[in-house]
Amino acid sequence: MKLDGKVALVTGGSQGLGRAIALKLAENGADIAVVYVGPAGPAEETCKEIEALGRRVKSYVCDVRDEAAVNETVTAVGADLGKVDILVNNAGVTRDGLMVGMKDDDYNMVLDINLKGAFHMIRACYRDFMRKRSGKIINISSIAGLVGNVGQVNYAASKAGLIGMSKSVAKELGSRGVCCNCIAPGFIETDMTKNITEDNPLLLQVPMKRMGSPEDVANAALFLASPESDYITGETLRVDGGLAT
Repeated sequence: MKLDGKVALVTGGSQGLGRAIALKLAENGADIAVVYVGPAGPAEETCKEIEALGRRVKSYVCDVRDEAAVNETVTAVGADLGKVDILVNNAGVTRDGLMVGMKDDDYNMVLDINLKGAFHMIRACYRDFMRKRSGKIINISSIAGLVGNVGQVNYAASKAGLIGMSKSVAKELGSRGVCCNCIAPGFIETDMTKNITEDNPLLLQVPMKRMGSPEDVANAALFLASPESDYITGETLRVDGGLAT
């Protein structure tokens, strides 16, 4: 399979998009480190599904806002699974509200998890990727980071920041054979979008007239993690049904 012998670390990997990505990479040969916070149940279920595919898997509780915890987790993954070849920064939250009434705590939490958390993870893997002269970094951004969204000043800022950071990392590590790219999902069927109905005005703007599935995003992640994308870096791949066209 495409990813035989590879180890992928997926943050927010216990459910939603992270779970779909972890399973897709495992289906294609990768061993998986599932990094998460929150209840253990979803992480345990995800690990069982990955084990059923015949892959090695281990879960790690880690708040990506905590740099020391991130460094300890990456070290633990290396000790348990041997290395990290693919880093998927998927951990993310929303705290929506109009800017005029947005609390500083809500702004800071979203930026700290969505953007600074990815920064911590990339930096923890940076020297190893540079030394090995290989590695794939995939950051899960959003079309909100490309076009903005009412009530999501904090979220859009964090996702736009991921795109800028990815372009910079791509330039820093490109000569070492390391690729860093973003995926920008649109309306995908997850817990974050469960309140969006078929007649929602925003959904009606999607040229394909439907929401996407976590599998659609996972397929994009598989491509960016695979050798087929070895000459693609600094790119943002939209998975949005044409919404941000």
